[in-house]
Amino acid sequence: MRGDLLRKVVGTWRTDAGPGSPGGPAASGTDWYARLRVWLTRSVASGSYERHTLALVAKGALAATLAWLVAHHLMAAPSPAFAPFSAVLMVQVTVYQSVVQSLRFVGAIVLGVALQAVSALTAGPDILTFVLVALVALGVGQWRALGRYGPQVATAAFFAFATYVSTSGTAERLSQLGQIVLLVLVGSAIGVAVNLLVFPPLRFRSAESALQTLVGSLRHLCADMSRGLLEGRIDESTSAWWRQRANALEPAVRQSRLAVGTARESVYYNPRRVLGGRGRSEPRPQFYEQLVDSLERAVRQVESLARALDRWQKDDRADPHWEFLVRCGELVQSVASALSVLEEPDGLRTHAQAERFHEAVEGVRRHGSALEGVCAGGSDGTPPLGDPTRPYGVFLIETRRLLDEFEYVDELLGGARLRASG
Repeated sequence: MRGDLLRKVVGTWRTDAGPGSPGGPAASGTDWYARLRVWLTRSVASGSYERHTLALVAKGALAATLAWLVAHHLMAAPSPAFAPFSAVLMVQVTVYQSVVQSLRFVGAIVLGVALQAVSALTAGPDILTFVLVALVALGVGQWRALGRYGPQVATAAFFAFATYVSTSGTAERLSQLGQIVLLVLVGSAIGVAVNLLVFPPLRFRSAESALQTLVGSLRHLCADMSRGLLEGRIDESTSAWWRQRANALEPAVRQSRLAVGTARESVYYNPRRVLGGRGRSEPRPQFYEQLVDSLERAVRQVESLARALDRWQKDDRADPHWEFLVRCGELVQSVASALSVLEEPDGLRTHAQAERFHEAVEGVRRHGSALEGVCAGGSDGTPPLGDPTRPYGVFLIETRRLLDEFEYVDELLGGARLRASG
């Protein structure tokens, strides 16, 4: 885990450039220093990825040091490394994860040591006993309740077996095995305590960053689609490209949902939610969950618009109902404008930006009314809304749903601001 963290730190200093480029293997020391300076500058910014990484590394080092001091100097344990090893593993991205994972880790270690102790006492520390311990420990490690720490059952059993055969006397052996469990308990407790008391993480910024990435991708697609509709660029290659980009939004939706789940987890057992922040109110976790649900539905609706255009028959594109498509383009353009407000830094927090989003939604509503007016009879006739081979009916339905979603988000932002001001 620590190796992954260090790779993340170093990885942000480099790019995928080739040899001789600023991020390539032949980059000069000056480039490396400049890149490091930029990274450290970013680490000062509140809520930045670099700052979270540094905090996690620092807390891991602190937890490991404290665990080593307790195990080596206070307990005088012959194998003190078990304590810092356990402490580092317990420094997780949320306090909740620290508590949950510590229970799983300690449970896996206790199972492994107990399995070894029972087997060795009843059958003796020979090779057949080791085979039996390995089989049972690896089998128990498949228990889903242990999560990712299932393999630690076998690891603990092997360490316990080595400790058992290297000592003599039943009392001494049992004492050594008990000390392994005690060291793991001490290290885990120190790791959880450090994560709980030293900058306990609240992951709302991570959730907002993931949501803004999703909003930005959706906004760019809506802006391109609106330009194409307004300028009459609806050829097959363009509509196929829009559909491909709409389908590619799915990973961003999943990432946003994962980030929102982590933000909710970060509230559990976190003293910062009890003691209060630094005078800055945070939206409730339910707000982010409702927002990502609404954005996911909006992505589905934009996907449907792109799919309807992509499936439009080539011979029918030569004589479209231009007034209808222009009104659609104006509506989608107003959707992109509303999304641009959500994409702004702190777009989910400030009253001014909530007001601007409300005004943008009013624009979406006006363009929706204009589109419905065209359906009642435009200058080039009433579009065939009931023809499944043409996009007009789908556009009318999905743009109406888009408006409903943005009105819902407008209500969410208004409610969040009222709760924050109250």
